[in-house]
Amino acid sequence: MENLYIHLNATNVYLNTTLSEYFNSTLLDDYLQSENLPYQISFSVIISILLPLLWFTNRRYNSSRRAEKPIKFNLEIPNEAKPHWKGKRIHPVSIKDPENPQFIQSYCPATGQFLGNFKSHSRDDIDSIIDRASIAQKTWKYSSFIQRRQLLKSLSEYIIKNQENIARVACRDSGKTLVDASMGEILVTLEKLNWIIKHGEHALKPSKRPGPSNILMSYKGAEVRYEPLGVVSALISWNYPFHNLMGPVIAALFTGNSIVVKCSEQVVWSSQWFIKLVQEALIACGHDPNLVQFVCTWPEDANYFTSHPGLSHITFIGSKPVAHHVVKAASESLTPVVVELGGKDAFIVLDDVKDVNPLTSIIMRGTFQSAGQNCIGIERVIVTEKNYSKIVDILAERVPKLRLGSDIDQLEDIDMGATITDARFDVLHKQIEKAVEQGAKLLYGGDKYQHPNYPQGHFFSPTLLVDVTPDMDIAQNEVFGPVLTVMKAKDTEDAINIANSTIYGLGASVFGNNWEELNKVANSINSGNVAINDFATYYICQLPFGGQKGSGYGKFGGEEGLQGLCNLKSICYDKIPFVSTQIPPPLDYPIRDEAKAWSFVEALNIGGYDDSLWNRIKAIGTLAKNAS
Repeated sequence: MENLYIHLNATNVYLNTTLSEYFNSTLLDDYLQSENLPYQISFSVIISILLPLLWFTNRRYNSSRRAEKPIKFNLEIPNEAKPHWKGKRIHPVSIKDPENPQFIQSYCPATGQFLGNFKSHSRDDIDSIIDRASIAQKTWKYSSFIQRRQLLKSLSEYIIKNQENIARVACRDSGKTLVDASMGEILVTLEKLNWIIKHGEHALKPSKRPGPSNILMSYKGAEVRYEPLGVVSALISWNYPFHNLMGPVIAALFTGNSIVVKCSEQVVWSSQWFIKLVQEALIACGHDPNLVQFVCTWPEDANYFTSHPGLSHITFIGSKPVAHHVVKAASESLTPVVVELGGKDAFIVLDDVKDVNPLTSIIMRGTFQSAGQNCIGIERVIVTEKNYSKIVDILAERVPKLRLGSDIDQLEDIDMGATITDARFDVLHKQIEKAVEQGAKLLYGGDKYQHPNYPQGHFFSPTLLVDVTPDMDIAQNEVFGPVLTVMKAKDTEDAINIANSTIYGLGASVFGNNWEELNKVANSINSGNVAINDFATYYICQLPFGGQKGSGYGKFGGEEGLQGLCNLKSICYDKIPFVSTQIPPPLDYPIRDEAKAWSFVEALNIGGYDDSLWNRIKAIGTLAKNAS
């Protein structure tokens, strides 16, 4: 429709210009004196009908465009995120401050610099936060798609114009590099915003359904309408503090809900600023900022939040052990939960790949981006025999060249930042050590990296393990760190079996040249998402995202993600005027004649569902006979 409006608008301008010139020419007199009546009629039609129609259409289109025009707003970034900031370093680095146990302590994982203390919300705080969101939603649910698109366009414009500022905030709280923040935080958020701006309304329009299959009830129309649930919530992980927060917020607001976000204790400092960003956009667009709320709390009060009866839906992104607590608590109030857990994503390279060099670049990016802390990161590179040695040789040369550091503090070229915490470094080291004992070869890394400029930073050396087999602990359990494991498969069938050998099923990639073979692999892998000859672009494509098996259940993203935040209300109605459902006399209470009532119902079922056309015709006759 938008393309049509653009075309009509252009036609309108052309006709106005052309006719204006024509009226001012002497040719008009010649034209009016002509005896070619059909052309005169056509000209009159253009003047009297088409031009007013074009003017009206163009006005409506421009009016709609003006109503959705982004509203500019501003939000200053924290001093801690600005260049050349000098903050005190804390020791020991921890989110817990023994002197202030009620406060969550934020610090930069790359440098150990103190970012601030944030009071953990109490149960009374949580009640108040959810109440504010509920009150705001009662008005927002009646907002138009034009208003919702304007809000999203305003956010999109702000993000585009403040990319570095947003990236700096995300990097300061997570330790990642600016490039990783741009790709993993900003790009995907902009894609979600603009996809919903373009396609969101269509996904939420009433869905027409076929209605009854019974021809005797064909006068009935049927549709599904998508209505807001109310107050929804998101419990998000720390690895992508901006995108993991913005994704649920964008979807919730566009579907007419309010949302309460509970972030990880690891990224409170950045999360509260990102919430302010959305609230500023709401204020600028004339809406209640209470639509978006923020909760930070220690685990002992988290169950109170997830069991709260004021929540209508929960999206959880995190680990399996925590998911058990979330789902159990949510069951108390029967709150539905979408659970996105970890992965052990396979990256399969088949024999018929001719050039493996480009694939090693994808492997490097997919493994080491955000220091490997990526739920759909590459956890297992599975290569069939023909290309195995080639890929190992290239990776063995490239991995040792990776440089570690923090590029928001010094102007230096780095490839990988810090991890969010060093709490799992011992586990990672033992996994690697055990794999070597079981026969794997450690070609590089394998332990904590002591950065000369950031001694308190959480850095782990980029690690390359080859000749890993499915029976090894490191092949079965999620690493969630900068560890690249390469596994050899005999053939395509073996590669599929290795890919399916874990409890996880989130994402996978497969590379090759034979489309039939690629499809076979994609259909055979037990996962929620598969990229063919690409890595993780199913997420960019705004497809429904989620896993199976130990990677969780339910979907967010795309049409299904939006619809999942709605009450699917089923509506039936009479689509033929003056035809509606009536209770036939034989079935009206009190039943006057049991035998006649039975004959009527029996004929009704035959007339509506029997395969034989003759039997259906006879049944209709029986209905007519017993109708009175």
